[in-house]
Amino acid sequence: MEEVIAANLQAVRARIEAASRSAGRPADVVTLVAVSKTNPQSAVRAALVAGQRVFGENRVQEALEKFPGLRNEFPDLALHLIGPLQTNKVKEAVAHFDVIETVDRPRLAEALAREMERTGRHLRCLIEVNTGEEPQKSGIFPALADDFIIDCRDRLGLQIEGLMCVPPHGEEPSPHFALLREIARRQQLPVLSMGMSADFEIAIRFGATHVRVGTAIFGARKPIAVAAK
Repeated sequence: MEEVIAANLQAVRARIEAASRSAGRPADVVTLVAVSKTNPQSAVRAALVAGQRVFGENRVQEALEKFPGLRNEFPDLALHLIGPLQTNKVKEAVAHFDVIETVDRPRLAEALAREMERTGRHLRCLIEVNTGEEPQKSGIFPALADDFIIDCRDRLGLQIEGLMCVPPHGEEPSPHFALLREIARRQQLPVLSMGMSADFEIAIRFGATHVRVGTAIFGARKPIAVAAK
């Protein structure tokens, strides 16, 4: 397993470098977020041994089962929450994650602000934008994004660094990446988390600073039982 994951990481990094070079951007401005959801702790450890330090998890509970022990071995790892966050999981999320990429509604933003104020642990945050306006998916709709960003920053004092999106499955992602880039430009936000295994090279062309790659590193995802996030 270690050899396969190390080779996959090397291949993904080479693709990031090539895409960045093609876009006229330095490769070191693009952070690879290894999406480790549904993968066992042993797979994450293999990626850590291969030099990967930034990981993305969808579910708070799954992260709590894998990462506390790994942090003892690799204290410089950074953990991003990239899945929907329920307000009843805010306390655990603030305690165990380093970045929340999925701030998407006022109630969640207020709960995060309260918990960060209570603990003094002020995490970096991204606003998730539902660029396709898909009713079944999380994320603030684009027309509401600017006001929401301003409210999170100015009223709640959240450390909003950028935006995140997941384009609709099966659609050309370029317009969605362009839309996210434009909202970020208006709000002077430096971070754009966009692009996954199938389209991260396109995302880099549109200015992605973070790409979230899972299957290209760890292989096809294993099915997991449905559980509370």
